[in-house]
Amino acid sequence: MNIPASTRADIRESTNQVDGMVLAGERKISQTCLLERAARVAQALLDKGYVEGDSIAVIMRNDIAFLEAMLGAGMIGVYVAPVNWHATAAEAMHILSDSGARLVAIHADLMDKFGLGIPNDVCVIQVSTPPEVAEAYDVTPAVATLEDWDKWRDAHQPYNGQPAAPRSNIIYTSGTTGAPKGVVREPAVGSMAGRVRDVISLAYGITPGRVIRTVVTGPMYHSVPNVYALHAVRTPGALVILQPRFDAEGLLAMIEQYRLTHLHLVPTMMVRLLKLPHKIRARYDISSLQHVVHGAAPCPPELRAAMIDWFGPVIGEYYGASETGPGIVLPPNEAPEHPGSVGRPTPWTRLEIVNKRGKPCATGEIGEIYLKIDNYPSFEYRNLPGEADRVRRGDLVSAGDLGFIDAQGYLHLRDRKTDMIISGGVNIYPSDVEAALLNIPGVRDAAVLGLPDPEYGEMVAACVATDLDEQALREALSGLLARFKIPRRFHIMDALPREDSGKIRKKVIRAALIQGGNKD
Repeated sequence: MNIPASTRADIRESTNQVDGMVLAGERKISQTCLLERAARVAQALLDKGYVEGDSIAVIMRNDIAFLEAMLGAGMIGVYVAPVNWHATAAEAMHILSDSGARLVAIHADLMDKFGLGIPNDVCVIQVSTPPEVAEAYDVTPAVATLEDWDKWRDAHQPYNGQPAAPRSNIIYTSGTTGAPKGVVREPAVGSMAGRVRDVISLAYGITPGRVIRTVVTGPMYHSVPNVYALHAVRTPGALVILQPRFDAEGLLAMIEQYRLTHLHLVPTMMVRLLKLPHKIRARYDISSLQHVVHGAAPCPPELRAAMIDWFGPVIGEYYGASETGPGIVLPPNEAPEHPGSVGRPTPWTRLEIVNKRGKPCATGEIGEIYLKIDNYPSFEYRNLPGEADRVRRGDLVSAGDLGFIDAQGYLHLRDRKTDMIISGGVNIYPSDVEAALLNIPGVRDAAVLGLPDPEYGEMVAACVATDLDEQALREALSGLLARFKIPRRFHIMDALPREDSGKIRKKVIRAALIQGGNKD
């Protein structure tokens, strides 16, 4: 993957040849052609009887067809429900049913997993599995055997009507505590569309008129890569690369080859980048980067500091959820001075921390985080009238996280409200235990959660990716944590199950701890 120094000048000279393009493996398509294809998808949906407010579903990895589906549906006000292809067939069918999708676009090789469960009244359009996707996931490339996406799309003339008001896709929550809920946001009418652009520009650095060369590193079924990809690809003159699956050295090679300016990462990706040997990291010129933003999971201060030391002062952070939008932003120029913070409210965000008594917290006091971006499209949960009121406090919305505001007005995350362990009446934050575990040499990854305990209510349990044994972990933790925080149950694994987005698969972790945990 190393690019010889003698060719770097030629590479920089030729980067303008890919501006205004989308790249996926060996394939490339101009933004103009992409929008023309999307217009054909829009007309194809209209010809099938789709109207504004209807829904389709997508079960794909990162692919050009994924973008075509989202852009085309958006032109006529049709929602798209991206399905996490890691989901079980039952979970996927719940999303199809709940979203009301009457059409699903699916990679052909995923039919073996999901095909039999798709209802007969749902139209199935197959997308031939691209070579780069097949290689990344070690699957056999599959060609569409039912209705083929390319043929179906190209059988229609491009839609030339008035575009519908912009709307977000239906993003389904992970469903760690029950069936996934679909977040449906109202169309961004009038000034709301401008507010969305303001927020995206501040949080992700994607600004019309600014040179943007980026790569979509996370799966587009996840909310932030989905939003990031859509806004990037709509930015005139942008280069957008679809990475089928995150690869650390591959990303460095793309940064150098295409002189990338913008990135969105999650902390897991940063860990994998930093684990590359120094001789590999030193091979690549990353000086083109201007705005690298991370979010979607808590980031240890030392991790962000190490990335800033390497990438320079271009690393920023944001905080939000599918329900709230990225209402908290830490610009790159502020990040070095606020290592433990996720940022401050945007100029349009109202933030409040609330204690168990429902009262606003004092400075430094931990409580539940509520926020609202003013003039931002509101949301409801699909087919669950009134359910969104459970996470609202007036018009402020909770993402279920705990944190505090420091004296300078910066927000610090503490943990997920639902993840907090109460053992013997004492609050234990899993993030504290995870941070201690990750500080132990030889620990590659860790996840901590509470399991039912007849005496204490909950016990602390840990799933750890390491070659160390349980005794070594306990001894190391004894010097880092109070005794009541040290896990009573350990499960040792080669690697923790994570989504391609970096998100821990809590259901799998819980099952492993319950079934395979060894000693109490």
